[in-house]
Amino acid sequence: MTDIDLHSSAFVDHGRLPHSCARGEDNLSPPLSWSGVPEEASELALLCERLDAPHSGFLLWLVTGIDPRRDGLAAGTGDPGSYVHRNGYGEDGWGGTVTPEDGPDRYAFRLYALPAPVSIPHDVTADAAREVLDRQSLGHGTLVGLY
Repeated sequence: MTDIDLHSSAFVDHGRLPHSCARGEDNLSPPLSWSGVPEEASELALLCERLDAPHSGFLLWLVTGIDPRRDGLAAGTGDPGSYVHRNGYGEDGWGGTVTPEDGPDRYAFRLYALPAPVSIPHDVTADAAREVLDRQSLGHGTLVGLY
């Protein structure tokens, strides 16, 4: 399995996510960029989950059908031609970080390279989406932010 280098110009791995990503602020997804996508990838999928949610992972963002020739997404955007799924708040798109009661929470961004278009329901949990993506992945990259 190939490792994809996933990073952001707005925060470093295990660093603080910008306030603009917060649900109570601008509620913008952070800018992301990547390299090392396997040539045989047919599409990319991007998943973001709150790892320290009270019940397992909480889905903040799931985008499938991203063109594997892309090398990133600007802040607050999805990919034209991709499919944006419903988040844990019941809304389509980026769900936004929240301020926890007891110190910062971890938010994991995972980019998956897939050999064929993936079929994931519009309403899916983070655990179910991750299970499908892990099973079908040619490679992935992970970036963790704190908020």
